[in-house]
Amino acid sequence: FTVSVGAVVLNEKEEILLLDHVLRPASGWGIPGGFMNALEQPHEAVRREIFEETGLEIEDVEMMWMRTLNRHIEVIFRANAKGEAQVKCREINDLGWFEFEKMPAEMSKGQREIIKKVLSKK
Repeated sequence: FTVSVGAVVLNEKEEILLLDHVLRPASGWGIPGGFMNALEQPHEAVRREIFEETGLEIEDVEMMWMRTLNRHIEVIFRANAKGEAQVKCREINDLGWFEFEKMPAEMSKGQREIIKKVLSKK
């Protein structure tokens, strides 16, 4: 199995942080996250990934669910942003804060569903 983490990160305006990922050339925009390292706990991995990609610290980190996709496990979190987001690595083309209704049109249906599900559990 491989294991990844992702988070729906909100700012003080309740806008959603989305990243335009280099590794998602077809769908582009999505939530921040990435693969866990050996011996790393999921909540540590999501904090590390978001910091590496954006320089943001996150707080109020809450695990929402885990699911399996073939031989992959995905752990989804909800968190609040602390600080200012900037593109910090080569895996990210761009980032932005979006209202749910104004997310990029080219974003995948799967990413939209993750965000919708997390926001419905507030």
